[in-house]
Amino acid sequence: MREIVLDTETTGFNPHEGDRIVEIGAVELYNHMPTGRTYHQYINPERSMPQEAFEVHGLGDDFLRDKPVFAKIAQDFVTFVGDAKLVIHNAAFDMKFINAELGWVKLPSIPWEQAIDTLDIARRKFPGSPASLDALCRRFGIDNSSRTLHGALLDSEILAEVYLELIGGRQPDFGLTAGQATTTEELSDTLGTWRPQPRPAPLPPRLTEAEAAAHAAFVEAMGDAAMWKRTG
Repeated sequence: MREIVLDTETTGFNPHEGDRIVEIGAVELYNHMPTGRTYHQYINPERSMPQEAFEVHGLGDDFLRDKPVFAKIAQDFVTFVGDAKLVIHNAAFDMKFINAELGWVKLPSIPWEQAIDTLDIARRKFPGSPASLDALCRRFGIDNSSRTLHGALLDSEILAEVYLELIGGRQPDFGLTAGQATTTEELSDTLGTWRPQPRPAPLPPRLTEAEAAAHAAFVEAMGDAAMWKRTG
C-alpha cells in the first residue's frame, strides 16, 4: 500500500480569491513505512506575498521570484502522487488548493476520497483535545524543535510520524509486509490445511521437586474433598 504524506504552503486561505500554492512537500510511505522518497518544490505564485502569510512560512517575493510556476511542475507532481492515498492534516484546505491549481493548468482533479485527513482522525480519537500538528507532536513525544516556521517538507516528515502513531504505531498491520498475506482470505490461503500438532517431546516441568512436594502435602491436608483428588 502506497501513501503520500503531503503538506503545502500558500499565500493565503482561498484560491478562488487569488491565493496560490508556494511550496509542496511530500513523503512516500509503503506499507506504513517511509521509503526515503520525497517530493519538494518551491513555486512562484505570480503574485506578491501577504505579510501575514510571510510570517507563517517565511517565503517572500525575492526568494520565490526565480522559482518555477505551477504549470511547469504540475505533471511531475501528479506523476509522483499517482493513485496513492494522500495523508494530509486538514485535508480540505490542501486539496482545495491542489485541485484549483490543477484546474488552472487543465489537468484532472485529484478525487477527494483519495485523501486521508489526519486532523479528522485525531479529533475522533481524542475528542475535545487539541489536534494541531504541534499538539499531536507533544502527545506522541515527537521532536518538532526544528519547526520554527511552517515548511512543507519538514511538516510532511513530522506528519508522517504523527500519522503512524495515530493509526497504531510503526507496525499497525502487525508486521505484515509486501508479499505477505494481508486479508483474512489471503491468510487462509497461506495457512492452507495446517493444524497444530502434539509436541514430539513434552516440555520439562517448571516446578522444582520441593514445590511439587509442598503442593502434594497441601492437597493431602485438605482431605478427600479436595478438587485435585477428583477423577471425573
